[in-house]
Amino acid sequence: MSSQIGLIGMGVMGGNLALNMVSKNLTVSVYDISAEKLDQFLARHGTQQQILVCRSTAELITSLERPRKIMLMIPAGKAVDEVIDRLLPGLEAGDILIDGGNSHFPDTTRRTRWLESKGLLFVGMGISGGEEGALHGPSLMPGGSFAAWASIKPICQAIAAKVDVNVPCCEWIGGEGSGHLVKMVHNGIEYGDMQLICEVYDLMRKLLQLQSEEMAGIFMRWGRGDLKSYLIDITADILTVKDADGLPLVDKILDQAGQKGTGKWSAVAALDMAVPLTLITESVFARMLSAIKDERMLAAESLSGPQPVFKGDKDHFIEQLGEALLLARIISYAQGYQLMRAAGQEFGWTLNYSGIANLWRGGCIIRSELLGKIRAAFDRNPLLQNILLDPVIQQVVTRSQSALRDVVSLAIQNGIPVPALSAAIAYLDTYRCTKLPANLLQAQRDYFGAHQYQRIDKPVTQHWHTDWLAKSAE
Repeated sequence: MSSQIGLIGMGVMGGNLALNMVSKNLTVSVYDISAEKLDQFLARHGTQQQILVCRSTAELITSLERPRKIMLMIPAGKAVDEVIDRLLPGLEAGDILIDGGNSHFPDTTRRTRWLESKGLLFVGMGISGGEEGALHGPSLMPGGSFAAWASIKPICQAIAAKVDVNVPCCEWIGGEGSGHLVKMVHNGIEYGDMQLICEVYDLMRKLLQLQSEEMAGIFMRWGRGDLKSYLIDITADILTVKDADGLPLVDKILDQAGQKGTGKWSAVAALDMAVPLTLITESVFARMLSAIKDERMLAAESLSGPQPVFKGDKDHFIEQLGEALLLARIISYAQGYQLMRAAGQEFGWTLNYSGIANLWRGGCIIRSELLGKIRAAFDRNPLLQNILLDPVIQQVVTRSQSALRDVVSLAIQNGIPVPALSAAIAYLDTYRCTKLPANLLQAQRDYFGAHQYQRIDKPVTQHWHTDWLAKSAE
């Protein structure tokens, strides 16, 4: 019997996806370039009749029903192109390759065009949910060759997470690299969400002097309200875990954050498309600053600052922290959606923003109560320019902004870094501002570079230049 799908890459994600497929009564052929990884998977799961372990790409291709569907769960970059090159000689017109890794969306666009020119179909499918999601139901974001969707839809929607009883967190995103673009933005929002939570945690421990168990209780309470989300839940779990000596394990972890590049890709794409992705970019920079631990330790010896002292009502401030976190997360999502909108316009992709919010509601890392509100906002107005302009979300903005201002002010006064929270309120104030100091900036540019400027009392189509040096000498 031929397998319904092939899967290359038997790491944790690939292996768990294979098991997920089997649990949905799918037959799957598996292969890994590493014989050791393949043997390890075979030792654990090779007895299952619906899994065929293959020892070569040729054997994998031969084992599949037509049109062949092969998913790659391998590291992004050169490795994807190398595996595609190995597969090509054995493939036929109409066969489908699916890249389920964290590929950069321009690479997916390039591969889609190249493989379509050879009569093959290519899908770049963002996958979120980690190893648990891969096994029990991830969020899937497929885009690329639309002709492939009818063949892979039953498989993808079967293994995806479900919300609202049985709605799969998997829908077609759009053409070329759109699926991986949406996954990239997901990861950018993830960076922002994580940094915001870490800043709130830092204020609790340094300013309020709370213990880990106390903080865990606060996050648990928040997880039952508007802040309900996967990241809030796991934060509460983390803060309850003790090391062998009975002390909180989190306190023994080195404060140097890692990253795999998708957050940086979001920041770079935003710069390329002129999107003010300020909060998410600050989150990327925060990880970079954390990485220079030795330099920070040296700076701490010679650069002075205030010592945190809290004199207010702790319970009230904790409530303010929750409100500040909620609003800042909304702003993070707003910026992510602005980046998707800009990409859709630049590359000609018609993206369903309500649908994207829905497929992020289950399985993925940023799943949260907030996404239901964002989906509803785009249901009310599919052409919504910014989620901050939705009347329902504006109620949260009105209610919570004073808390965000107080939290950021107190953090700055006490020398506790809050780059993402600060970026949130700065973005809100800039976005709602009717007159920015860019008029002076334009005058400066004209002074030193004759870049010209426009006048508020003249048509915007007209441009002006002033000899500022001569005028100032008059």
